[in-house]
Amino acid sequence: MTFSEKFLVEISSLPDLKNPKLVCGLPGSGFVGKLAVDYIIDKLHGKQFADIYSSSFPPQVTIQQDGTVDLIKNSMYYCKTESNDLIILTGDAQPVLPQSEYLLAEEIINICKKLHIDIIYTLAAYITGTFSKSPQVYGTSTSSDLIEQFSKYQIQTMNKGSITGMNGIIIGVAKKFNMKGICLLGETSGYVIDAKAAKAVLQALLQILNITLDMTELDKRVEDTEKIIKSIESQASREGLGQMNMPQSSSKNLEYIS
Repeated sequence: MTFSEKFLVEISSLPDLKNPKLVCGLPGSGFVGKLAVDYIIDKLHGKQFADIYSSSFPPQVTIQQDGTVDLIKNSMYYCKTESNDLIILTGDAQPVLPQSEYLLAEEIINICKKLHIDIIYTLAAYITGTFSKSPQVYGTSTSSDLIEQFSKYQIQTMNKGSITGMNGIIIGVAKKFNMKGICLLGETSGYVIDAKAAKAVLQALLQILNITLDMTELDKRVEDTEKIIKSIESQASREGLGQMNMPQSSSKNLEYIS
């Protein structure tokens, strides 16, 4: 157990893995990244080995299935597959203070070094303010060499804007530590918990990593998302609102909340 700045990192034991990759999906707009990585953990039977606590997380506790409480935290899991060993980072929340996002990112990078991780994938939301039947996946990276591979996986390269939140900050800090990073962003309205966007980024990631997962349960979540969207669109139509759009300022700034 180590304590650094405002963070408490508890590691039960470091897993013995072969050339592991880190995949991050923390709560953000549409819960795009979190839905995707939680699905990986479930389907690959991820084993939890680390928890990260911080006074910069929202001041609340979560209620567990057995009725007990636990502090808000981020957690790390490991999964082994035939093609790739993975470390998965997810959590209950992102830090509420901007400076703490950088500190948390450095804590994550330090753990990556101990595990000899050389590339990080983060999954996030690309907010459009409109509902999409077939969400596109957008990408950015620390390396132009990695970006050249995007077209092979039908990933649209971002060439402007910014990414706000941990799913963007992590790869930015990784670059400063000479680590490779890729952020995949699923197109989403930003209005609902979006399983469609989560599935899109997950499929792109799985193609890159050459991993196959049964998507049946996620497809059921996608159906739920579609029902919610139809309900919202129907209500908007009745009220004469037409297509819902993001405020003009958000579109102008080209800022994608991860």
